[in-house]
Amino acid sequence: MDADKKHQLDADAAQLQRLGYAQQLLRDMGGFSNFAVSFSIISILTGAVTLYGHGLRFGGPFVMGIGWPLVAVMTLTVAASLAQLASSFPTAGALYHWAAMLGGPRVGFFTAWLNTIGQFAITAGIDYGLAEFLADMFGWPRERGSVLPLYAAILLSHAVLNHVGVRVVAMLNDLSAWYHLVGVAVVIGALVAFAPKQDVSFLLTRFSSEGYLGTHGYGYVFLIGLLQAQWTFTGYDASAHISEETVDPTRNAPWGIFLSVAVSAVVGYALLVGVTLAIKDLPAAAASANPFLYVLRESLGPALGGAMVWIAIGAMWFCGLASVTSNSRMLFAFARDGGLPASSLVARVSPRFRSPHVAIWVSVAAAFVVALWSGAYAAMVALSTLALYASYALPVLVGWRARRSGTWSHRGPWDLGRLSTPVNLVALGWCGVVMVLFVLPPNQLAGYTFAGALALLTVYWVAIQRHTFVGPKVTLLTPAPVQASSGK
Repeated sequence: MDADKKHQLDADAAQLQRLGYAQQLLRDMGGFSNFAVSFSIISILTGAVTLYGHGLRFGGPFVMGIGWPLVAVMTLTVAASLAQLASSFPTAGALYHWAAMLGGPRVGFFTAWLNTIGQFAITAGIDYGLAEFLADMFGWPRERGSVLPLYAAILLSHAVLNHVGVRVVAMLNDLSAWYHLVGVAVVIGALVAFAPKQDVSFLLTRFSSEGYLGTHGYGYVFLIGLLQAQWTFTGYDASAHISEETVDPTRNAPWGIFLSVAVSAVVGYALLVGVTLAIKDLPAAAASANPFLYVLRESLGPALGGAMVWIAIGAMWFCGLASVTSNSRMLFAFARDGGLPASSLVARVSPRFRSPHVAIWVSVAAAFVVALWSGAYAAMVALSTLALYASYALPVLVGWRARRSGTWSHRGPWDLGRLSTPVNLVALGWCGVVMVLFVLPPNQLAGYTFAGALALLTVYWVAIQRHTFVGPKVTLLTPAPVQASSGK
């Protein structure tokens, strides 16, 4: 190890010590690796692909042409708000720590649980969607008897790798980022070279094959169709969750959050435009069991179209791997502070692999249970979107209030400055819109589950945790200035 890196690692460990925690996890990720984890979880070749049919049926090409950039711009305000917090408080607890430090243990408790539920559901949505795509490619029916064994095998592969291979997972996440970029380029290149193309004005076509159009009008189905883009833009808080494994996290973690959304927005839009302009028969594509697969096979032929789908399937596997990494770090941090049942067990770190191995297996087991409970892919993704954006809104809200009152005096090197208040308020408004949209029909099951989870958490807090849970070891931090990295 060179002297500059050792100096930076020592500074990072000292900074974590001032936050109240010893360095337990292996700190070996650079800035690109940190970005790659969030970029892999956003995974434009997962969310935009597995929910392509949802967007097409609820709103048609207009959802791709106008809905995606609308959601991307609004999500960037949320990402920027979280990045500002990540720069000041670089811990594995991330959102939960920020909320507790700036708003108290109760806010931290609900933030942690909402983020945990959202991450269980997002892992389920990613890996179950991958299992459905594999079933389609193998020609198997989308029945639970066919999909569940595939789903279990995918979860198992992600758990084993996260348990035994911290360095391997970091390298795979680096590979994943390049895989996504190259994969999108290959798919778009094939479509441009070989597929017949609609006129660009086709992107403004308003269409719905769902019954809501006649009773609620196009505006309603368009808003429901935004779930495709909004679910894709989830999980970018992963860059903050792996702060304790990232070198120089006050700079690298916030940039990982923000750039993962920005790059995904641009590259994902190029992908959606390419696929949508290749649609030959819009009603037939929307009526197919797998519209994305249908469009590629119809426009490129079975062989080349199938090969492009296999590229997307590889990206989905990488996405699930990164999701388990992020989920397990959140669980580990929450358990470390006594916020979970059996916290002392969940907070254990493997002495051999230096990974939070118990939290990893709890994460994949919970994701499997989510899939058994819901049985519907749309319910999984709607629930994950609701819970995650609720967990994003709480620390942004208390951070905004703490900054206005002057109690949050220390800022990291990544700061919004005078733009903090307007960006935070727009972010909070958008989180509110998201939480209203995705409990409306046909997502009532996600709404009922979310409401039920909130009720149970409230009972758990009032009956037990409010008497024992004190939150992070540091409730509000005003540390010494962080030393600049001499290696950057």
